[in-house]
Amino acid sequence: MKKVTLKIGGMHCAACSASLEKAFNRNKAVSFASVNITTEKAVVEYDEALIDENGLREITEKAGFSVVETAEDSRKVLERIKKRLIFCAVFAIPLFYISMGPMMGLPFFFDMMERPLLYASLQLLLALPIMAACYRIFTGGFASLFRGNPNMDSLVAMGTAASFIRSFVSYVMIIGGNAHAVHNLYFEGCGIILTLITLGNYFETRAKGRAGDAVRKLMDLSPRNAVMETAEGEQEIPISKVKKGNILLVRPGGGIPVDGTVVSGSAWIDESMITGESMPVEKLPGDEVIGGTVNTGGFIKLKAEKIGSDTVLSQIIKMVDDAQNTKAPIAALADKIAGVFVPAVLGIATISFLLWAVVGGDLSTAFTAFISVLVIACPCSLGLATPMAVMVGSGKGASNGILYKGASSLEECGKISFVVFDKTGTLTEGKPSVTDIIALSGDEGELLSHAAACERGSEHPLGRAIVEKAEEEGKNDLDAVSFESVTGKGVTAEVGGKTVKVGTLDFLGNVPEISGGEKLLEEGKTVVYISIEGNYAGLIALADSLKETSIRAVKRIKAMGIKTALITGDNLVTAKAIGSLTGVDEIYANVMPSEKARHITRLKEMGEKVAMVGDGVNDAPALTAADVGMAVAGGTDIAMESADVVLSRGNIEDAAAALYLGRATLRNIKENLFWAFCYNTIGIPVAAGLLYAFGGPLLNPMIAAGAMSLSSLCVVGNALRLNLLDLKGKK
Repeated sequence: MKKVTLKIGGMHCAACSASLEKAFNRNKAVSFASVNITTEKAVVEYDEALIDENGLREITEKAGFSVVETAEDSRKVLERIKKRLIFCAVFAIPLFYISMGPMMGLPFFFDMMERPLLYASLQLLLALPIMAACYRIFTGGFASLFRGNPNMDSLVAMGTAASFIRSFVSYVMIIGGNAHAVHNLYFEGCGIILTLITLGNYFETRAKGRAGDAVRKLMDLSPRNAVMETAEGEQEIPISKVKKGNILLVRPGGGIPVDGTVVSGSAWIDESMITGESMPVEKLPGDEVIGGTVNTGGFIKLKAEKIGSDTVLSQIIKMVDDAQNTKAPIAALADKIAGVFVPAVLGIATISFLLWAVVGGDLSTAFTAFISVLVIACPCSLGLATPMAVMVGSGKGASNGILYKGASSLEECGKISFVVFDKTGTLTEGKPSVTDIIALSGDEGELLSHAAACERGSEHPLGRAIVEKAEEEGKNDLDAVSFESVTGKGVTAEVGGKTVKVGTLDFLGNVPEISGGEKLLEEGKTVVYISIEGNYAGLIALADSLKETSIRAVKRIKAMGIKTALITGDNLVTAKAIGSLTGVDEIYANVMPSEKARHITRLKEMGEKVAMVGDGVNDAPALTAADVGMAVAGGTDIAMESADVVLSRGNIEDAAAALYLGRATLRNIKENLFWAFCYNTIGIPVAAGLLYAFGGPLLNPMIAAGAMSLSSLCVVGNALRLNLLDLKGKK
C-alpha cells in the first residue's frame, strides 16, 4: 500500500469533502481516504498494483474537483477574494438602498410606482455584475447538483437563481405594463446574498490562514540558502542543493541550514525553537547542530549530516502537517450528517415551497421560504467544527514543543484519566549525580578530591559522576597512579603517595559504621565508601536526580483529576523515594521491560484511559499499548516512533500541557458541533416559515444569508480561541 497526500481544488464545504471521500472509498484499490475541508487536502492509501496517482486524479475530477499541483499562496487567495468582495459591495450597497430605502423611509429620487420600469432596471443592472463576479458559485454549484453531489454552492446557486428568475419574470411583466409586478422584485436578495456569502468566505479564509500559521512559521525558520566551502572558495547555494557531507559555513546572525556536526570553530547557538531554552548553547567541534537554529555569536564550519526531509525541523513540520490533515474520531458524526444534509435541505426547501404555494396559495411567500431555506442551511459550520479546532490545537501544541502525530492523538489526550510515568530519563535525569558527601574528618573537599583522582580512569557511570562533581567544586587537583579496577567492587589507586580505595563495603574490608549511611540507602541512593591508607575516610552518596520539572508536572496532572503512577525496573526502595518526591498515586517497581505493557493493559481493562510517558527502548511496547503514548525528546528514536505525542523540548511539564490542550480542543469541538446543530435545528424551520404560519415574521433571504455566514464565522472564531490558551503552568 502507498500513501499520498493530494492538494484538492474546488472544495467549498463539508458536503464537498464528504462527496470526494465517498468517491475515493468506493474504489476497490483505495484502502483508506480522508478529505479535510480545512486544509483542502486528501490523504489516500491505495494499492499501487491496481491504481496510480493518475487514477486518483481521475476519481477527483469525476467528483467535480481538481488536484492542485502547486498550491496557491493563501495570501494571494485571500487578496483575490477581497477584491471580489469590494467589487460586489460597490454594487450591493446602492442596490440595497434602492430596493429597501423606500421601505425604511430613506429619501429617494422617484416613486417606484410612478416609474416602475426605471426602478426595476436599476436593480437588474446592479445585480448582474455581482452575479458575474460570483459566477463560480453557479458553475460549481449546479455542476455538483447535476452529478448528484450537491454542496453549499448548490444551495446558494439554486436560491439566488430562483430569486433572479422570479424577479426577471416580474421585470418582463413590468415591461408589458403591469406596474404592480414591481412588488415582486427580488434582485436585491440575489445580489446581497452573494455579497454576504463572499464576505463570509473572506473572513473564513482569513481565519483558516491564521489557523495554519504554526506550520508556516516552522517552515520560515529554515534558511533559504547555505554558504558552502568549495575548492574555489565560498559559494552560496539553495538549501535544496546541499548534499550530505558538504562543509557549510555559518557566521554570526546566520541560521543553521541543515542538521550537522561542527568540524571547526565555536559559536553560541539559539536552540529555543527546538528545546524551549532561551539561553544560547555553546557549540564546539564534534557537537551536533540543528537546522533552523540561529548562530548568535561565533563562526563555525559544519558537516551536513541530515538534509531535506530528514532534518529535525522537517520531521516536526511533517508531524504537525499530518496531524492537521487527519480527522479526529469525533468528526465521523459531522461527516455522516454533512453527506446527507444538502439533499435533505433541498427536500425541505421544495416541501416548503409546495406547502405555501399549493396549500397556502401564496406564491410570494413560497418563493421567500424556498430561497431562505436554501440560503440559511450551513453544512460549512458542521464541516469546520472539528478540523478547525484540530488545526488550531495542533498548531498551538507545535509552537509549545508538543507534537501530536494525528488528530486522534489530540482528541484522546482530552479523555485521559490515568498517566503512567517511566522513571529513568523521564522523571529523572537518567544519569547519577553526587547528592551527599560525609567525611569522618569533616573535610568533604579532601575526601571528594581523593575519590575523584581514583575514579578519573574509570568508565563506570558512578565514577564519572564523582569526577564531574569534583570538577564543579574545583577539587580535581590530585592525580592517581597504579590504578586498578575490580569489576562490580571498586577501584584502588596511589594518590599523593597514599593508597586510596573507592567502592563497596566488602571491597574496603571491615570498616566502622558511619552515621547516615543506612538512611541514605533507605532513600534509594547508591553509597560509595572511601578508605585512605586502610583507614575508613567517609562516603559519597549518588542518585539519579529528579528533574526539577517532574514535581510540577505530576502536581498539574493530578490537579486535573487524573491519577498518576510511576513504573520502573528499579527496586522498591528507590522507586518509593522518587514516588514520594513527585507525589504519584501508585508505584510499580521491579517491572521488567516486557511487563510494562501488561501493566498498561491491566489499567485499560479497569476502564481507565491511559497515557504512558517514557523515553527509552524498553518503553516502546508500553507507549504502543497505551491509549496515548508520550515520548520525551532526547530519548531513543524507537520510543518517539512508538508514541502518539512527542514532547520535543524534553520538558516533562509539557505532558501536563498536552493533556490540558487536548481537553480544551475536545471541549472546543463539542462547542462547535453544538452550535452548528443548534443553528440548523432552529434556523431551517424558521426559514421555512414556521413562525410566519403562527403570525410571526417571515425570514428575509438576506438575513438568512447573513446568518449562514455568521454561523461559519462563529465556529471558526471559537476554534481560534485555542490560540489564547496559556499552556505554561496551566492545569
